[in-house]
Amino acid sequence: MREDFLWGGATAANQIEGAWNIDGKKASTADMLSRGSRITARRITRKIEENTIYPSHEAIDFYHNYKEDIALLAEMGFQVFRMSIAWSRIFPNGDDQEPNEAGLKFYDDVFDELAKYHIEPLVTISHYEMPFHLCEVYNGWADRRVIDFYIRYCSTIFHRYKGKVKRWLTFNEINTGTTPYGGYLALGILHENTEYLTEPEDMPQLRYQALHHQLLASAKAVKLAHEIDTNNQVGCMIVYMTVYPYTCNPQDVLLTQQQDQMQNLFCGDVQVFGEYPYYAEAYFRRNGIQIHMEVEDAEVLKDGCVDFYTFSYYVSNCVSADSSLETTSGNILGGIKNPYLKVSDWGWQIDPVGLRYTLNKLYSRYRKPVMLVENGLGAEDHIESNGTITDDYRIAYLKAHIEQIKLALADGVDIFGYTPWSCIDLVSASTGEMEKRYGMIYVDKDNEGKGSLRRCKKKSFAWYRRVIQSNGEQLNAE
Repeated sequence: MREDFLWGGATAANQIEGAWNIDGKKASTADMLSRGSRITARRITRKIEENTIYPSHEAIDFYHNYKEDIALLAEMGFQVFRMSIAWSRIFPNGDDQEPNEAGLKFYDDVFDELAKYHIEPLVTISHYEMPFHLCEVYNGWADRRVIDFYIRYCSTIFHRYKGKVKRWLTFNEINTGTTPYGGYLALGILHENTEYLTEPEDMPQLRYQALHHQLLASAKAVKLAHEIDTNNQVGCMIVYMTVYPYTCNPQDVLLTQQQDQMQNLFCGDVQVFGEYPYYAEAYFRRNGIQIHMEVEDAEVLKDGCVDFYTFSYYVSNCVSADSSLETTSGNILGGIKNPYLKVSDWGWQIDPVGLRYTLNKLYSRYRKPVMLVENGLGAEDHIESNGTITDDYRIAYLKAHIEQIKLALADGVDIFGYTPWSCIDLVSASTGEMEKRYGMIYVDKDNEGKGSLRRCKKKSFAWYRRVIQSNGEQLNAE
């Protein structure tokens, strides 16, 4: 690895913090999601229901346990911690004139605790949440006024944490907004007939207009961050859903290219190059989508290009013109099953080599420094009779992907950091489960919300500590 490579782990506020309605915080869109499972979709409720489990309400209670958790991250040797700020902890309704001081103070304390251990925060400004009030009153990002609310929020945290945070990400997996699934999850759009997170009523015209507003907000945030502190660096964050043609049939190849363009490349192209790509305009024409743009929008996008590119990578899928082929699930989107790959307990295809392929593709396209800020294996972990958790399957997954990062570096890719998902067990965004575990730190809590919240180290904890200490040279499990 390069000598300045950054090692750490990644989380999100709504999946770890809990304390959903204390110290001035109000409900976020994530707080209105019920628990789901591998077979049951999460419900979006308009009001908090009795006898319904809302996993984010307590999550793993990082809010009250952050000192213990950060000490464990330091013990692993973390150099960087990817985390997010809960928007509704700072502006409880989203359209408030003044911020909530208790919320601001909490993140001051978190950043100070990280600094004590020389861990750099990498902060996602909005990670699959926004104040639910903005969803109720404005239909989320569908309303252009939300841009100004977001920029007020950005201005507040850029000023408050100047000198404490220097690397920011504007939105988590912003390109989720290109899919119906992202309508509520990423954009806060809630249609009257939508009940389940993964089965939303969808209006592509409204969704892409909302995504346009989010892209504008991202560009404005980049420019503002640079104005407030010249040391600030701001990146995009893309969920990269790597796809291959199922066969060499030209129809499979063309479909793969088209899906890759609109779902993987579109948002990154706008955020890196500062303009809408030609293929997006053609897609909008073919699908009767008309993006309303104000006169200044083109200049806003051009003035707010990101400094670096970050992405998540979990799986790859195949694309085919043959609709009869067997499919499998994945992060945000599934696809045609690849006969050459194994799958996780949740049916996600495991493809380490695809990471090297993706890194080369991204760097050759954007020529910006790249960071892999999510990558991990969700699995059922079991505590053994001696109290240990032997998660060799997680070690094998992470080891294989780190090996591909090293090969990508040798290829010439400028990748400067790795924050696997996740360093600690947390609430799964897609299913709301606790027992779909990603962490190297086990948290005693089950899908019913029961447990002591006690933290304990998995086998992967000591393994990752050796990886960091050796800068990626010691990858074998002991």
